[in-house]
Amino acid sequence: MASTQDITAGQDWPVEEAPGVDVRAALSADFRLQSGEALAATEVVGRIYGVAGAPLVVVAGGISSGRDAARWWSWAVRAGGPIDLNRIRVLAIDLAPGRDETVTLTTTDQARLLAVLLDALGEPVVDAFVGASYGGCIGQAFAAAFPERIGELVVISAAHRAHPSATAWRGVQRRLLAFARDCGREAEGIALARELAMTTYRTADEFDWRFSGAAPAEAGQPYPVCDYLISRGANYAEVTSASRWIALSDSLDRHAVAPEAIACPLIVLGFTSDRLVPIEDIRELARRAPNLRRLEEAPSIFGHDAFLKEREVVGRALHAALSPLYARPSELAA
Repeated sequence: MASTQDITAGQDWPVEEAPGVDVRAALSADFRLQSGEALAATEVVGRIYGVAGAPLVVVAGGISSGRDAARWWSWAVRAGGPIDLNRIRVLAIDLAPGRDETVTLTTTDQARLLAVLLDALGEPVVDAFVGASYGGCIGQAFAAAFPERIGELVVISAAHRAHPSATAWRGVQRRLLAFARDCGREAEGIALARELAMTTYRTADEFDWRFSGAAPAEAGQPYPVCDYLISRGANYAEVTSASRWIALSDSLDRHAVAPEAIACPLIVLGFTSDRLVPIEDIRELARRAPNLRRLEEAPSIFGHDAFLKEREVVGRALHAALSPLYARPSELAA
């Protein structure tokens, strides 16, 4: 069983992780990133969920996400869920680079790697691309680079550019990661950088609601909010490396796609409390996109993490976006 924490209810809600099938595609020896660098990886790895023969939807999330979409977004990617595995297929991929690799890559590079896997699977077109946070940036890059290969795009908590204030926060994190790695204290650096990141993902209102209270007895002891951040940092040190995080963080800050280049139908969802992706940037993306279907805005106490936490708002938007695909008959495998 996998579980996701619903802070609004203050308890864990178990969600069964849907099964999937891993798929792989070899990278050609001459594959190069836009920077001219080569990846250490020799293949692209993804996972397919859902009904054989059904419409294909690519799902991509934040820099911590990967092919296990039914785990990191378990309440959404499931049978009967907003991304209903009884009615569609879902493809998710592991993001480049590898665990201990620092390269200069862009969201367009991630889109090109997805295209390699789609080619190997014999899938010329994806019916929809659902991208949240970094995944929403990849979705925009894919739509701009491969306009003939996408039916529609759903972007949640992502804009067409990196805001300078977000770059400032992430820049501090990258320098902290590099410093700790070079000092031989990488795990501690990852934990501290994650603690700092969590303060940008969430809102001051949430911290006030959850952690107002008495100070510790002595100077230097952690406050309740610090205990929370320390636990988040310790968990993250187990799943990434400083080099990989630096590369993906830098990729976010290199993200730049002209909204006018996104020709496919576009649905955008943003949260007014998101400090990493200000709602003004999301409105600009929607305003400049030539084929906007809908812009939705919502308040949330969870800030940037609202795409993970606001199940009702996000679920409703996903269902509305994908329901035309649900109406198509599936060609079930014999």
